[in-house]
Amino acid sequence: MAPKRPKGAGAFPKPVESPAPKPPDPSTLYAALDLGTNSCRMLIAQPKGSQIHVVDSFSKSVQLGSGLESTGRLSRGSMRRTIQAMRICQQKLKRHKVKRMRLVATEACRRAKNARDFVRQVRRETGLQLEIIQAEEEARLAVISCAPLVSTKTEQLLVVDIGGGSTELVWIDLSSVPRIERPRAIMRLRGGFHTVDSPFPAAKVVDWISVPLGVATLRDQFRDVEDDAARFALMSWFFEENLSEFAPYKDAPPSEGFQIIGTSGTVTTVAASHLGLRRYDRNKVDGLRMTSDQIDKVIRGYLDLGPKGRRNDPRIGQDRQALIMSGSAILQALLRCWPTDRLSVADRGLREGLLYAQMSADGVLEDGHF
Repeated sequence: MAPKRPKGAGAFPKPVESPAPKPPDPSTLYAALDLGTNSCRMLIAQPKGSQIHVVDSFSKSVQLGSGLESTGRLSRGSMRRTIQAMRICQQKLKRHKVKRMRLVATEACRRAKNARDFVRQVRRETGLQLEIIQAEEEARLAVISCAPLVSTKTEQLLVVDIGGGSTELVWIDLSSVPRIERPRAIMRLRGGFHTVDSPFPAAKVVDWISVPLGVATLRDQFRDVEDDAARFALMSWFFEENLSEFAPYKDAPPSEGFQIIGTSGTVTTVAASHLGLRRYDRNKVDGLRMTSDQIDKVIRGYLDLGPKGRRNDPRIGQDRQALIMSGSAILQALLRCWPTDRLSVADRGLREGLLYAQMSADGVLEDGHF
């Protein structure tokens, strides 16, 4: 006897609707915008324990500093491109109803004669208020963004932030700080590089410098040199010459307990090339450690490719290919001065530093180990 057909068999199942993701509470959101010489980048995030959770982001190459080397002014075209990008940022901020934010401009606006006029134009056309910050604050924010990557074994730390228009280097002595406290001591530098009375173990900033050469400005200095290898060598030599005033220690630091953290598109691109990534993956790059030999091998590979090969290399990408050799020249010069077998790659920087500083000041970050 055939089994009885269940009642309702063959009918279309009732669709189960997934609930739409609940938008984050605007009262928990913070925003940080970094307008540099080459890029306009923004993060919208909320605190999550001792870390930040990114809700939305924006990144666009606007080349604000294009032509600045020769004219000393921001061009109409570069300002127009930048304002278009900032309109998108304004729409995102409005959509998420963000109230707490810090929107900063760096080297290009520090140097341009018409920077104040540009800031007023941005306010008039987008409603956003840009703040031009000084080099020391830019360096300090880059440093605190890297706090989670500081090893508890690190006694001497060099943080390098390679930007579009400038490169910041900060040398920090952590030898008097208990190991477990070292990442936390870096975060406390948000208040300034100068030692202040504090009951907590302090990280000591031995020396810092802002070199007015970044990936865009260094490239522009040697744009007229046609030979690819010669241009690279000249850029690297010229950057090293500009480091002569930065000498925190006359002798090379001991390899034991010495860590370099590099934060920039150059460093993350070199790391992605080293890993052979055809599509960028932040989870694989952020925190990766590389040796000087591994970095040198990648850079030699870039030179072997030549300009055409670099343009077509998916590991480099169209946005980065025009600037990767000037960035690599800076990186090579740094590693000649301070060779290391533990350069930590940081896919983080000024934006994250701005977020950490705002959240920490409001007391919404847990004081945990990073």
